[in-house]
Amino acid sequence: MSNTPPVLLSGFADEAANEKLAVQQYSAFAAVGLRYYSIRFIDAGEGIKNVMALSDPEIQHLVKMQGDYGLKVSSIGSPIGKVKLQDVDDGTSNKFVPFKQYLAEDVATACDRAEAFGAKLIRGFAFYHPKGTDPADHVDQVADQLGQIAEICDKRGLTFGLEVEANLVGQTGDLLKVIAEKVNHPAMLTIFDGGNIVTQGFTADETFAQYVAMKPSLGWLHIKDYHDPSPTGRIEHVDEASLANFVPADMGDSGHEAILRDLRDYLPEVHARMTARGADGVFIDMEPHVKGGGQFGGFSGPDGFGVALRGLCRVLDYVQIPYSLRTFADIKG
Repeated sequence: MSNTPPVLLSGFADEAANEKLAVQQYSAFAAVGLRYYSIRFIDAGEGIKNVMALSDPEIQHLVKMQGDYGLKVSSIGSPIGKVKLQDVDDGTSNKFVPFKQYLAEDVATACDRAEAFGAKLIRGFAFYHPKGTDPADHVDQVADQLGQIAEICDKRGLTFGLEVEANLVGQTGDLLKVIAEKVNHPAMLTIFDGGNIVTQGFTADETFAQYVAMKPSLGWLHIKDYHDPSPTGRIEHVDEASLANFVPADMGDSGHEAILRDLRDYLPEVHARMTARGADGVFIDMEPHVKGGGQFGGFSGPDGFGVALRGLCRVLDYVQIPYSLRTFADIKG
């Protein structure tokens, strides 16, 4: 597989830290051999904050500190798009922000964070449609709003990645395919996440089909998996707080072997797509949740993250996708 470009392993570093302290996150990632991380929740000395809420001194401290640990930010793990699409009371606690205000404040802040941390990628979502309505009925409004977000990102040399996730308009690969075609902007790509699909009751074969639907717009992948001991079929609205069966990628229901085997042959095209956008390559971003997950994050602990990384590496080795971890030569400089 000499013509297969290597994937770049990354992960949400807050998952590996018991108290979310920066030193815990960076130490854990350096120890398991990673060179990249996605930044989401972190304690830089003034308490745990989302990356969007960090102060300038905290950012400066973290930028220096990540360099000391030999780490680079792969993506800003922003919550952009995890707000209501419409200002209606649907019984959920999701907030609504007028879209012009959202662009001027939240989206601009996410772009600022990407520039400050030297990242080219911002992770985001496809907005909450009113609970109980058909997400397909809201695709046009979502595509219009995401197109405006993509344009702002593009002007700053950044790329917005749209993650597939339950309860949002972009909850399936099929819906993301339609959204991406409507947006039709090089600065908006999609992020496949098998775990976020199987938690909605999809089988491995159905999950593979959702991945295939996303391939034309695929930018990078998140890796988490789930094993439901008592599957009940399709779930229209997922109670994210009750999800308790996340597992490593070599143990779950997503069928990561088939997905990554297919990706291997597709990697040259995705690699060219990502490097054209200024990224270092195709990121495989771990978000394992093996000790629990919810609407705005998850947790694995340093031990759980290590177990999940080894599980992913076993699958990558099996399907012959190249990757690298830190070596003796790296630590000797």
